[in-house]
Amino acid sequence: MINSRKYIYILLIFIFIFSLPVVSIHNNKIVFADQNSAKAMIVIEANSNRVLESLNEDLQLPNASTTKIATFLTVLKHCKNLDEQIEIDPRAVGVSGTSIYLKKGEKLTIKELLYGMMLVSGNDAATALALHVCNSISDFAELMTSDAKDAGAKNTIFKNPHGLDENGHKTTAYDLAQIARECYKYEIFEEIVSCKNTKVSNGENDYRYLKNKNKLLWTLEGANGVKTGYTDDAGRCLVSSCKRGKMHLICVVLNCGPMFEESAAHMENCFSKYNMVKLLPAYSIQNNIIIEDGKKAEIKSYTQKEFCYPLTKQEELKVQVLVDEIECLKAPVKRDTIVGEVKIYFDNCLLFSEKIYTMEDVKSNSVGGSIQRIISKW
Repeated sequence: MINSRKYIYILLIFIFIFSLPVVSIHNNKIVFADQNSAKAMIVIEANSNRVLESLNEDLQLPNASTTKIATFLTVLKHCKNLDEQIEIDPRAVGVSGTSIYLKKGEKLTIKELLYGMMLVSGNDAATALALHVCNSISDFAELMTSDAKDAGAKNTIFKNPHGLDENGHKTTAYDLAQIARECYKYEIFEEIVSCKNTKVSNGENDYRYLKNKNKLLWTLEGANGVKTGYTDDAGRCLVSSCKRGKMHLICVVLNCGPMFEESAAHMENCFSKYNMVKLLPAYSIQNNIIIEDGKKAEIKSYTQKEFCYPLTKQEELKVQVLVDEIECLKAPVKRDTIVGEVKIYFDNCLLFSEKIYTMEDVKSNSVGGSIQRIISKW
């Protein structure tokens, strides 16, 4: 009887342990995945743009230096040569807050200023970049607001390029995730925001040594960005990013005290719950198509694009792949003729559609077809 009770107690302990939510351990703190102190947060899977977790995702809030992600995007869109050397405008010298201590008249490349802006959050570097693109901060703020809207930001207004508190300067967790997602389409963005340490020079053997403020780059497997931020109005803010396999997560927390710990916990939770499921392989062979009056009796068809989507095990059961395709064609047939469509549904909502194409040419067997080919060669 005693032994049986002992085994029951052990079993209950194991059930309790394995029923606990995913945890993240950072700076000797244990943070549960369902713990959240942020005023607003979101986790998206960047490839599919699916929202995996969220809270107040459309609540407009100040966002401190995470603004610099949008500044980066506008610079990328409007500067063709990042190796261009620019002279520092005197208006970019002595900007309040975090600085890389730019001097009037010194010259740095756009790329070096981007490193200074993103790794150590130089407000002066952000200002110098803005004044290079536009003649005024207000003009640049309007431009970056417009670029953010093009990237999918629905409720964002920027007043400056650095994120210092200013009346009307607001965005949302959802919008910041969309802006970051757009930035990751540029290789140079990931190269810079995932860099832990570097140095930049003004060409006169005067080096600035830069260390990234994003602690997750050292503590979270697969972390590859993005940007920290803090002001009195915004509180602690973090946009973070992590890649594992084909899954790319972007997490935003706004006004969150333990921003590193909670961001890591949210992403770990999503990685544990979701798998990136390949619902349609690239160049997937579809059905055979019967050819009438052709040199071949039938040919294969195929789709071109791959489609993957983050799903839980339970959600995979709700996926439907429907193929609508022509069964028969009359020769002649040209390669890559559209013959149908594949549609993928999740929970009765259309996720993805892709055309179906013929894989090869088929010449006609008919006399008329032969005469037509002779005439075309003539």
